[in-house]
Amino acid sequence: MARIAGVDLPQNKQIWVGLTYIYGIGRTRSQKILQTANVEVTTKVKDLTEEEAQRIRQVITTEGGVEGDLRKEVTNNIKRLMEIGSYRGVRHRKGLPVRGQRTSTNARTRKGPRRVTIAGKKKVRK
Repeated sequence: MARIAGVDLPQNKQIWVGLTYIYGIGRTRSQKILQTANVEVTTKVKDLTEEEAQRIRQVITTEGGVEGDLRKEVTNNIKRLMEIGSYRGVRHRKGLPVRGQRTSTNARTRKGPRRVTIAGKKKVRK
């Protein structure tokens, strides 16, 4: 089982797809990592030799910016925006879309489920 950057890669996938399971590595970056590490892109994760896995780990550590470190950096950036009171920070704090999307009809992912107003009982006058 290949374990790179603290993530178990799926066995039956090609290595370029398996690397995308690591936070901070997408399609393009995974292919660049494999090219630098001199590993065949279409190799399955289960067929990866220990030497190839070690070369991939080495390239990822030298490039940096994956998993825990990247998550901390992103979280700190968002906290900084909220502390300085920027527009983006206020949107993060309120749980609304940050990048200028409309909110009158959409943005349900960010805003959460609709709050349905339920008609209450009518008050009885005496």
